[in-house]
Amino acid sequence: MQYIGALDQGTTSTRFIIFNEKGEIVTSHQIEHKQIFPQPGWVEHDPCEIWDNSCKCIVQALKKSNIQGLDISGIGITNQRETVIAWNPISGKVWYNAIVWQDLRGTEKIDEVASTVDASWIANKTGLRMSPYFAASKISWLLDNVEGLREAAEEGTAVFGTIDTWLTWNLTGGDAIVTDVTNASRYLLMNIETLKWDDEMLDLFNIPHGCLPEIVPSSGVLYGVTSTSGPFRTIIPVCGILGDQQAALFGQACFSPGNGKSTYGTGCFLLVNTGEKYCISKNGLLTTVAYQIGDQKPIYALEGSIAVAGSLVQWARDNLQIVDSPQELDELASSVENCGGVYIVPAFSGLFAPYWRSDARGVIAGLTGFATKAHLCKAILNATAFQAYDIFKTIEKDSSILISELKVDGGLTNSQPLMKFQADLLGIPVIRPEVVETTALGAAYAAGLSIKVWKDLDELKLQWKEKKRWEPAMSDEEREIRLRNWKKAVKRTLNWVGNEDE
Repeated sequence: MQYIGALDQGTTSTRFIIFNEKGEIVTSHQIEHKQIFPQPGWVEHDPCEIWDNSCKCIVQALKKSNIQGLDISGIGITNQRETVIAWNPISGKVWYNAIVWQDLRGTEKIDEVASTVDASWIANKTGLRMSPYFAASKISWLLDNVEGLREAAEEGTAVFGTIDTWLTWNLTGGDAIVTDVTNASRYLLMNIETLKWDDEMLDLFNIPHGCLPEIVPSSGVLYGVTSTSGPFRTIIPVCGILGDQQAALFGQACFSPGNGKSTYGTGCFLLVNTGEKYCISKNGLLTTVAYQIGDQKPIYALEGSIAVAGSLVQWARDNLQIVDSPQELDELASSVENCGGVYIVPAFSGLFAPYWRSDARGVIAGLTGFATKAHLCKAILNATAFQAYDIFKTIEKDSSILISELKVDGGLTNSQPLMKFQADLLGIPVIRPEVVETTALGAAYAAGLSIKVWKDLDELKLQWKEKKRWEPAMSDEEREIRLRNWKKAVKRTLNWVGNEDE
């Protein structure tokens, strides 16, 4: 039996999962890390804590399973995308905390750049929108605000990378400074057609041309090997990287045009495979690289992103303190038939696709004296389903594909009331696979393909198996009422920032 390790570094926690050659989970270990909020709209992580937790997860997972490092055939990495770290690739010194994808401090730079170029030019070049969500404005902010960093970047003693680059660099003992095409496609700096850093985009954001990692395929290549002084204590190929949402698409075996999935994690992300031809959205979606295997042509996807999904449950637990656990929230939500007229729009960092309104902020609408804690819990879960509906319908419109079923994954798929409401709202079956940790599985697949644990994509398709299915039961009339109220609630979030005196 061969084993593949997947290091899954997410927004709120890090996990190391060991899979066998059947794609089954052998063991795993997970550790949460601190969320740092220096001021409203700013979100940071400690890069050293993330690497330390990664090492601990690896050590504990190996210990639980009695598997030695020598038994691991290869390592795959999947990661929170757009989150940026700056460090010295020689000494390892970190220049600043990681600026997280949810962070809005790049808004001013985005507005400045957007005033000089046309949005369609940006979309055609990068597949993306001008938004502080992506890595470019975060890198620009670091260069402009961290003393000595710009000089170091120009001298070659500072590198900027997303979490995959940071983990690969650490795992290989500083030998590899790479990012795969899926992560690179989230910088707002890569040409979506050539898969190279774009000189014009680098100049727009005033970013030195030599301070970014090398762009490499997602699978089919060796980036380096683990350092013997690292957590594995032996040499293992590091040979697969996929950004978390592309990894979930890969793990769900969505290898053909029209195949799509929705991941319900800290955020919620819907992706649909569009094949070798990229499609520039006219309705607020993103064009991204789904994956690339070796020197084969890249496969593209359309994507819609929701900033707050599982993190809303975490907010209810940690900030509001109305529940002690996600399980309790589920139980309360299940104890009532509906949300009691309450609608929550969690625009904590603005609204992402299809609205793209950084001026929006969250609201709780429709409150009456009838509402209870249980109704709030129901509205919290419903908020994710409503946001996913908005993106789902936009993807159908952009791709001209009617999606007849939705594959789902991520931690929130354990919520029965959420998945049932999602099926009701979409009016199609919602299907969860046997292995729900498809993000980590996708990274394992990418690594395993590189070292021939699996022969090809057709072999991986055979491993996908359905575990649970939710069928819709809501009437069209009730669905329309719910959607109408949701849209009214969304409108209440708009124009909040910048209109404090109104």
